[in-house]
Amino acid sequence: MSKIYLLSLGCDKNRVDGEVMVGTLRVAGYEVVNKPEEAVAIIINTCGFIKDAVKESLDMIFELAEYKKDKCRALVIVGCMAERYKDEIKKTIPEADAFIGVGEYEKIAEKLQELIGAVPFTASKDNLVRLAARSDAEAPHIAYVKIAEGCDNHCTYCTIPKIRGAYKSRPKEEIFLECKQLVGAGAVELVLVAQDTALYGKDIYGAQVLPQLLREIAETSGAKRIRLMYAYPEHITPSLIDAMADIPQICKYIDMPIQHSEDKILSKMGRTGGKRELEQLIRVLRDRIPDIAIRTTLIVGFPGESSEDFDNLYDFVKEMEFDRMGAFPYSREEGTPAAEMPNQVRSDTKQKRLNKIMELQQEIHFEKQRAYVGKVLPVIVDSYEDGIYTGRTEFDAYEVDAVVNFTSDTPLLHGQIKNIKITDAVEYDLKGRIE
Repeated sequence: MSKIYLLSLGCDKNRVDGEVMVGTLRVAGYEVVNKPEEAVAIIINTCGFIKDAVKESLDMIFELAEYKKDKCRALVIVGCMAERYKDEIKKTIPEADAFIGVGEYEKIAEKLQELIGAVPFTASKDNLVRLAARSDAEAPHIAYVKIAEGCDNHCTYCTIPKIRGAYKSRPKEEIFLECKQLVGAGAVELVLVAQDTALYGKDIYGAQVLPQLLREIAETSGAKRIRLMYAYPEHITPSLIDAMADIPQICKYIDMPIQHSEDKILSKMGRTGGKRELEQLIRVLRDRIPDIAIRTTLIVGFPGESSEDFDNLYDFVKEMEFDRMGAFPYSREEGTPAAEMPNQVRSDTKQKRLNKIMELQQEIHFEKQRAYVGKVLPVIVDSYEDGIYTGRTEFDAYEVDAVVNFTSDTPLLHGQIKNIKITDAVEYDLKGRIE
């Protein structure tokens, strides 16, 4: 069989696209390998969201292009950067043999047949292609489910609508089937992703129906955990909060990117909510789901952000005490309205603001972690190395948040959920012992 190596960069949505491509290739008869030096074709699933992501993608393309001097006969660039900068990449990377943009992933096996001509291609749109991709996954008990593609929010700093198009929900029946198949293949935790999960269904059902989707997945899939990522606060409804509070399988965790607290900056960003609405939403979430972990992301140094604006954002973070938080300096992306705005903030100022707000969040996080000491928490087993098991509470997303390191006298399997007595908080992570 022809051996193929595929590297996925960027977000969880890209991870899902990569899994679909790997599964499609396996269904078509190709062998997908984990070492690029073994492959006759190399596929790079790129990210093109911000400059740093583009640089990482380019660095990996140049690195993997070196294998064309040996066994590799085809280098294929796919994903967001291929969609956004196809013409530029063609000029700067002549080693690339093909480009596949967003929304064309089902063409990957057919394209490889054209390039290396080794395996007869039989098209398949069955959801089983995703299962085929997970046979050698590092964490087969975790499965990411993309419930929608594209975005309608048109934030002034963001390139996603231009790259991935308008928001397009997947039919509920298709999602139910995929979730059931994934759990049947060993998934314990389902992670729902989209550019804005909370908006699910608005385009095809005329209303936001994420709460109904969650209830049906919980009732039919058999998943023990369901995690919700990337829910814009503007679209979080009372019925969604009720679903999260009432459905046992849903992790008491929500990832909602607020980006800023100040009305002036939010308006410049193209966000429809304001500080008062954010404060009210956070209060409602914590009142209705007292133990919920709220994760958010912030952008510092957006055009026009004054020292006073940043100080107010700092005070907002201090008051809200987010359980999990990431912050990023504003990235000036060509083709976006924000890139043309006056009063761009200096790079060194952005970095100082980033350092200051993350130091604050570190203090908040450490204090919240210490509050878990002495408690017994259900923890899912993610990995094992040198006598130590590593897992997560429901308050932490895989590869994003904190972990729990613990020991067990009896062998445990990936995906098992065990009660762990938390004995210590070591910086970001927790330590414990099995009960």
